[in-house]
Amino acid sequence: MTLPIDPAAVEGGDIGEKRATLEMSHEEAIEHVREVFTEHGFGIPVEFSPSDLLNEKVQADRDPYYVLGACNPAVADRALDATDRRMGALFPCNVVVWEEAPGVQTVYHVSIMRIARLLGLDTDREEMDAIIADTGEMVDAAYDDLDSS
Repeated sequence: MTLPIDPAAVEGGDIGEKRATLEMSHEEAIEHVREVFTEHGFGIPVEFSPSDLLNEKVQADRDPYYVLGACNPAVADRALDATDRRMGALFPCNVVVWEEAPGVQTVYHVSIMRIARLLGLDTDREEMDAIIADTGEMVDAAYDDLDSS
């Protein structure tokens, strides 16, 4: 299968990759991330633990791993219009918390808006530029506050 883009050429900034380390328990980190992202305009309509599911279903023996599906409804509505409704295939905007070691958690995020742009899903380039800027500012502000909250 030939891909339309070279994955080796894609860098973290191209996809809005963000990473932070929190020194707290896994459960505390999940609650902290939920609170910080909520304070910065995101709701969390979906959340689940892939590690719990995989450990139960296929005895995967995975370390704690949790997904918070963040969403700003106003931005999501704009993104659906700017992509002829195709953006929904990438919803929600996930923030992942995984345990590196007991008491050390990684918080990870990539921008679905930037990924949609790379995939050519945007049909209104000007509006998508504005959405990418808006969501980038929101995520940057949340990440800035992860350590200070």
